[in-house]
Amino acid sequence: MAVNSGALDAQPSRIVVLGTGGTIAGRASSAGDNIGYTAGEVGVSQLLESIGGFQDGAFRLVAEQVAQVDSKDMGFALWQQLAARCAHWLAQPEVAAIVITHGTDTLEETAYFLQAVLDPAKPIVLTCAMRPATALVPDGPQNLLDAMAVASTPGAHGVLAVCAGNIHGAQDVQKVHSYKVDAFSSGEAGLVGVVEEGRVRMFRPWPSAIDFYKENRPLAQAEIAREAIKNIVINAAAARAWPRVEIVLNYAGANGLLVDALVAQGVRGIVVAGTGNGTLHLDLQAALLRAMAAGVRVLRSTRCVFGRVQAMPADAIPDAQGLSPVKARIALLLELLAAP
Repeated sequence: MAVNSGALDAQPSRIVVLGTGGTIAGRASSAGDNIGYTAGEVGVSQLLESIGGFQDGAFRLVAEQVAQVDSKDMGFALWQQLAARCAHWLAQPEVAAIVITHGTDTLEETAYFLQAVLDPAKPIVLTCAMRPATALVPDGPQNLLDAMAVASTPGAHGVLAVCAGNIHGAQDVQKVHSYKVDAFSSGEAGLVGVVEEGRVRMFRPWPSAIDFYKENRPLAQAEIAREAIKNIVINAAAARAWPRVEIVLNYAGANGLLVDALVAQGVRGIVVAGTGNGTLHLDLQAALLRAMAAGVRVLRSTRCVFGRVQAMPADAIPDAQGLSPVKARIALLLELLAAP
């Protein structure tokens, strides 16, 4: 396997591997320790050396270290940097696909963000690990090999996540387990496919940008102004301050104090993770309605892992069109970012 750390040569097609850190690049003091590690210690070039089994001669790998962070610390600035690097490489005709090594904790948010901003016609495949690189049986190398298999599949496109042999779409992927190596689910939508011994078996079509924006009505304005959003996000010179959008949770005994405090601090948007079908404690709902009257955008999601809010015409607070709270936050953030 040939690895080129940034420079391009005369090879016909390339897969660019962007490293951002995470557990897949983690290092512990002993091979038996799967939790007491430091994330983001192993460089992306070294990770690629661990998968010498990638033998597809049609592709040459290009490695670039974008960041070395624990994904719990992922933030707007790094999202912007990552989107810019993806846009740069996607524009190169020699580049067939991008693979991103990422921590598991916020992978679903980064995947959704990149799909919404970039709408890639080529595949961007995020992969990860639940065990550090120094583990007795690390899962990162196989996940990375599987991601390469997806990235090199003819016709693949959109933002995908590959973990434990499963292929998830950016819209549906969600981390659902804190420890198991198969930590992700696509919920009721189901997997895009699986990777079996380096071969991809599809269950449903690759993610479609048209369906993505049609389904997620909070992104309707973002669809209209998609190019403007892309320019705002990836062009550092034109970057604006990211609007503050927060998530609040409904629970037994919830009140509106947190919402009132957020409004007083100038929050631009609030996503509420309601119970059940987006239900809200009457005190919390009253505070959210006050926030809306003050000009704050509010979306209503559910804290349930499965299902979505079934909206009714009389609803005072708009629903998040099936998005999880964290993804609804990104959708609302992008819409506010593009607002005049």
